[in-house]
Amino acid sequence: MQIRKGQRLPLTQLAPDYRQNEFFQIQTAIDGLVSEVDFSCFGVDVEQRLSDDRYMTFFNQAETPCGSVSVSLLGNRVNGFNFRLSSLPASIDMLVITAAIDGTETMSAMKSGHLKFFVASNEAAEFAFEGKDFKNEKALMLGELYRKDGEWRFCAVGQGFDGGLDALVKYFGGEVASHQPDISSSDTLQSVKLSLEKKIAKDAPKLVDLAKKATISLEKKQLSNLVARVGLVLDTSGSMTRQFMQGRVQEVINRMLPLAVHFDDDGELDVWAFSMRSLALPPATLKNYGDYINKINGGWRQWGMLSYNNEPEVIRAVLDYYENTHFPVLIIFISDGGVDQNAKIKKLLVEAASKPIFWQFVGIGGRNYGILEKLDTMPGRVVDNCGFFALDDLDSVSEQELYDRLLQEFPAWIADAKSQGIIN
Repeated sequence: MQIRKGQRLPLTQLAPDYRQNEFFQIQTAIDGLVSEVDFSCFGVDVEQRLSDDRYMTFFNQAETPCGSVSVSLLGNRVNGFNFRLSSLPASIDMLVITAAIDGTETMSAMKSGHLKFFVASNEAAEFAFEGKDFKNEKALMLGELYRKDGEWRFCAVGQGFDGGLDALVKYFGGEVASHQPDISSSDTLQSVKLSLEKKIAKDAPKLVDLAKKATISLEKKQLSNLVARVGLVLDTSGSMTRQFMQGRVQEVINRMLPLAVHFDDDGELDVWAFSMRSLALPPATLKNYGDYINKINGGWRQWGMLSYNNEPEVIRAVLDYYENTHFPVLIIFISDGGVDQNAKIKKLLVEAASKPIFWQFVGIGGRNYGILEKLDTMPGRVVDNCGFFALDDLDSVSEQELYDRLLQEFPAWIADAKSQGIIN
């Protein structure tokens, strides 16, 4: 039986000979990479968190305490996992099979890969994938075994993940092993904070002070361990010309980048510009952020913008870009007003409420923000997926206050989106 990406099937349908108390095996393989591939299986609770790290099964921890999951070895490499789900404790709600590589190579370089199900040594089903299914990711979430309505089911995920194995552990709420014995949770938090500051200090020392302030806000909002994507949408209509010329837009790039470095393991800030059309720009990074607006794609004057603003087109572009993401997304949407396509914007944001994206709209030095000022009372959404505040000038608030306001509604959305199954 061939399993398609995204397909969800009961194990009894996927492997008709399977019985709840039987062993079965999932063999894993990725071919065509120079890098060694590390396969792992995360046993997570109903909140999809690694609440007991003994249920992360990989080469250095070959079996769960109950013996329900164990690695299968080919030579000295993991080539799959053995399962007996009937003995798995009720606290484990899902088993997620992942793959990760290190170094400069990415998963797009693979030729092919698969998960194969074996029951009583007979192949029952296969989920196959290829390098063209991925981009520059270093890790993959391949498949999930999960409980539903009293039975076990399988979902073929096939989702790329920008970070490596450490980022996967962080995503599931675990902690990467420290070299210091008996490290406390407060020490771990301090280690995370210093890691962010050191990372920024190495490549972008001018942003270290911003990183410190961002970290304070992240800790206050209990977002220190969240893995997410961060995107920035820039109004580039004609009325924004003064903001560009005075360096205000470059300052937005500078202030948003520490959030991206913290949340996203690849340290990239996805960027869009929009006027009458939308333009996906190269991500802002610690390497290219300096004078970004004057250098990227020939500089902002060469982006073909500076006309009227067409918010619906760029909102649709962002939705399409994150269509298959497996992680929460924070979008910072900068506008100086002149919003008049209210009905179209409302329709798109209502549609977007079922997607793993939170939209934080920020008005800077403008007026007439239209529907953006009514987001908190906008009906018809499964969750409140938007926030808005306006500033007369970016320098009218401190950097610390800006981070606090940018992250004000994000934690509540995270909780609501989890309760609705929109994010893990």
